[in-house]
Amino acid sequence: MTGARVGARRRVTAHPVAGALFVLPFFLVVVAFLVVPLGYAFRLSLSSRSLALGTRFTGLENYARAFTDPVLLDGLVRVALFGAVQIPVMLGVALAGALALDAVKTRFAAVFRLVAFMPYAVPAVIGALMWGFLYSRTFGPFADVPTWFGGEPVDFFGTSWLLLSLGNIVTWAWTGYNMIILYSALQGVPRETYEAAVVDGASQVQLALRVKVPAIRSAIGLASIFAVIGTMQFFTEPHVMARFAPQISSGYTPNLYAYNQAFAYSDFHYSAAISFALGFLVFVVAYAVVFVRRRGVRP
Repeated sequence: MTGARVGARRRVTAHPVAGALFVLPFFLVVVAFLVVPLGYAFRLSLSSRSLALGTRFTGLENYARAFTDPVLLDGLVRVALFGAVQIPVMLGVALAGALALDAVKTRFAAVFRLVAFMPYAVPAVIGALMWGFLYSRTFGPFADVPTWFGGEPVDFFGTSWLLLSLGNIVTWAWTGYNMIILYSALQGVPRETYEAAVVDGASQVQLALRVKVPAIRSAIGLASIFAVIGTMQFFTEPHVMARFAPQISSGYTPNLYAYNQAFAYSDFHYSAAISFALGFLVFVVAYAVVFVRRRGVRP
């Protein structure tokens, strides 16, 4: 009897070791490809390099420079304005599509889900190049549409249209992804809730606005946080479209500014400081969104 207990105890104590061995490869990958690069980048951000003095420790000097850099601040304001328009439009269209899919019970719904999700499967670089062709005044199909009605051709790469053009690309790429997230959340709501609302005389519009939307408020908040984080990291679309639009400068967005500081001007130390400063701002904004959302759902 005693021997059986000792054997069982050995098997129980062996489980944590086996679990640690399973987790070890993932832990090593995280350390090698996340922790170590972040540590190295943070070390770079605390120093500067010049031809006369070489590399020297400067502490928070690069961060002070970043938060007072007019180019970086202009990029932050531009991205904030971009997100203030693009995020509500994207999530509004995604929510409308999710509600429509949840209400329609036909084979067309499955096809529509697949078609709506397809833009997300297209790499961002390919999507930006494709829209660059569609926006072209030379051979694009959209620029001359106003001339059919007696108007002037549209310069989608002009100063007044550029942010809207970029916002259209991002909305096209990410609306289907967010729609699938919200639709999946709707599938988790008990059907009895809908049936009770219908029995009480609720119309389809009332059912959507007063029952379905409040039921997936957490999923909408999660999608909002991801959208805010993605907007603060806006990079690929303006980087690709810069070859078509000369208005996109090296500091058009914060991420683009950090990239150009590193790979166009070889100032890796300041680029690292910008990246960490941007990461801090992303954390603050995401936390603010969560805080406001939690305050808003309190009774």
